Amino acid sequence: MLSLLLLLPAAFAEPTLAVPLERKTVSLALANSLTQAALASCRMIGREAVVAVVDRGGNLVSLQRGDDIGPHNTLAAQRKAFTALSTKANTTVLAARAATDPMSRNLLTMPELLLLGGGVPIVIDGDVIGGIGVAGSGGSANDERCATEAIASVMSKLTAPS
Repeated sequence: MLSLLLLLPAAFAEPTLAVPLERKTVSLALANSLTQAALASCRMIGREAVVAVVDRGGNLVSLQRGDDIGPHNTLAAQRKAFTALSTKANTTVLAARAATDPMSRNLLTMPELLLLGGGVPIVIDGDVIGGIGVAGSGGSANDERCATEAIASVMSKLTAPS
């Protein structure tokens, strides 16, 4: 009975008010800027590509495909972007880890993940807010270069003083 009396005040206490949670994510404008910058980066090295950008929930926000790129690259770009977001890691690093670390080889068995270079997380203030994936530019090194250069270019404009 005494324990019941001790619990009564808690039952009548005011509920704790939820504090609004602010989270950054990838807007359509940001995603389009990133896809355009990645395509421009690929074109600077004489290549075309497919570029996909996903938001923090893994949802496709923007997808652009250069001319004459094989159709399989569209899904590859999206899966690279999702993999980078989901694992919060560059897909080149993940591929190397899966190849050399027996404890990480199970990453290869997850069909949602694509462990090929060209997927890079999009990070703002230390928080992963999305991912970009590039495919079809002539190899993983080119794909990663285009993705990394796009992020550097677009993010520098967002953080540059006015």
